[in-house]
Amino acid sequence: MSTDKKTTPLFDWHKENGGNMVEFGDYVMPLWYSGTKKEHMAVITNAGAFDTSHMASVMINGSGAFDLLQSCFTRDLNACIGKESSPISVGRCVYGAFLSEKGETIDDAIVYKIKDDEYMVVVNAGMGGTVASHMEANKGDLDAKCIDMTDNLGKFDIQGPMSVKIMQKVIKDPEAVFKKMFYFSFKGHFDENADAAGQVQLLDGTPFILSRSGYTGEVGFEIFVKPEHTVKIWKAIMEAGQEFGLTPCGIASRDSLRTGSVLPLSHQDIGAWTYTDHPWKFALPYNEAGDAFTKKFIGSDVVISTGKGDYTRTFVGNDLRKVDAHEAVVLDLEGNEIGTVLTCATDMAIGKFEGKIYSTASPDSPEGLKIKGLSCGFVKVKSDLEPGTIIELKDSKRKIRVAIETDVRPDRTARMPLKRFF
Repeated sequence: MSTDKKTTPLFDWHKENGGNMVEFGDYVMPLWYSGTKKEHMAVITNAGAFDTSHMASVMINGSGAFDLLQSCFTRDLNACIGKESSPISVGRCVYGAFLSEKGETIDDAIVYKIKDDEYMVVVNAGMGGTVASHMEANKGDLDAKCIDMTDNLGKFDIQGPMSVKIMQKVIKDPEAVFKKMFYFSFKGHFDENADAAGQVQLLDGTPFILSRSGYTGEVGFEIFVKPEHTVKIWKAIMEAGQEFGLTPCGIASRDSLRTGSVLPLSHQDIGAWTYTDHPWKFALPYNEAGDAFTKKFIGSDVVISTGKGDYTRTFVGNDLRKVDAHEAVVLDLEGNEIGTVLTCATDMAIGKFEGKIYSTASPDSPEGLKIKGLSCGFVKVKSDLEPGTIIELKDSKRKIRVAIETDVRPDRTARMPLKRFF
């Protein structure tokens, strides 16, 4: 492949191991290895590994780091952890977004609290400089420095029910590492000289951040490491995972898994429209009454005052057929055009029986149900659609009927206690 696109530290490994390489944004990435369906199902049943070094990170340092994030990030960092809405603490991370003054999405992100005066913000590919510049431009007199870490960190994910057993084999003192490792918590640091909350090291002592998070809806981890150590740690994990069915996965299965988990793709499912009336309201700091925010942030006045604009809703089809989201429109049953399709993918791990969705992992799946996959995704429509509403998606090749739903793949494992997987 002749291209001027960037490559990740794992590029040679992908080529040597059968990765079907494609241009994805500014990077050349594996679309798949053994096929999207096989890789999708591997994450549901065993484990899959994804190269995500194309993602960008921004380090925020200084005594004003917290206040800067409070003014730029949608989540209220003083009330975002657990049912008690406690403040973010060292070793915890939260999902949210950065908005413009218009209340439109610059990018979604996860904020990691490394120390009281140090945070790591993980954003999408190509967005490190944009988000760093946005915060720098809005910091005023705050003591905070925003450092774009684009291409200066290696990152990959291991996802699926066997990911815990695999990581147990490759890290020092796994019992200590996994103790009280809640969903959206992390331990360690990629810098061996850093003062971090808990150490995470490869058996040879190589340090990295291990975050209990991911983009699949299944239990697993995201790993952040210095670029020069990426290949070594990846190979160690791949070798340890052989007995547990660990499969290398490409961006195609990452997309189908995240869609089945009702997770948005930035600049596709959220973008240049007001960040409201979507399935991700947890990323906004609503009060208990749901009529105001618990803090002000850039774009908050527009978001809280706009409301009732276009509605982003989740849908699930009756079979695995899908439409081309780049050209598809949404029709009501009278044939009137009422919106556009943002994402349409196929979750190969789900099926329907008597109108109810089941996963291959569902313990109550009806006997004899043959799961072949269902299309799913997001639409943006002009008026609200209640769950159960039937609509049609139409592109130049086909028209399919789908139902508005509040969720897609049931019995996801991401939030389950780690001890369940030991």
